Amino acid sequence: MAISKRRSTFIGSILWVLCIQYYVVQVIVAMAWKIPYSIAQNTISDLGNTVCGAYGGRFVCSPLHGLMNFSFAVLGILMVAGSILISHSFHKSLAMRAAFSFIVIAGLGTSLVGIFPENTLRTFHIVGAALPFVVGNLGLLWFGFIPRISRALNYCALIFGLVSLLALILFVTHHYVGIGIGGTERLVAYPQTVWLIIFGVYQLCEYLHYQHRMPLQ
Repeated sequence: MAISKRRSTFIGSILWVLCIQYYVVQVIVAMAWKIPYSIAQNTISDLGNTVCGAYGGRFVCSPLHGLMNFSFAVLGILMVAGSILISHSFHKSLAMRAAFSFIVIAGLGTSLVGIFPENTLRTFHIVGAALPFVVGNLGLLWFGFIPRISRALNYCALIFGLVSLLALILFVTHHYVGIGIGGTERLVAYPQTVWLIIFGVYQLCEYLHYQHRMPLQ
């Protein structure tokens, strides 16, 4: 049973590390814009916008919007599947269940963002974005108080969660503190995914260390 749980965590951790595709795809899609994409003035969702022209006071034209929307959907799946697999190896306390459940909900919302680009069914897109922005970042903050993970990951989760939630307040109140709508949105969205990747790398290292210490059969 213990070996099965470790393998489950190993696979789930790989899925969380693969969330890095989200950042790689953003760079690729942004580079395809004929008019330069602005990290400060364009939102992440602009990369998935399916039309060319003015949108929300910004110019949007993303030739590889399909790739970006696919990346959103995949990111959500990785978050959900990774959370379910990794959670199997942790004690099923209420706090632990809540933290992983919040990330699952955030993942479902992230997939919605890809399924419903910002210029299509906007209500579904906004709901999809709100789930990782609110529920996901609350889950991230919750991980900061769970003793069964490393202290460094606790502190990282607390800092990242607080930064994201404070940035969310600025974002919804349209206070972009000199970094634009795109920069502020990234302060809301990026810390969560970065922490999942860090957590995944940490768990993979723990697994490999355990495998190295196991006696030969």
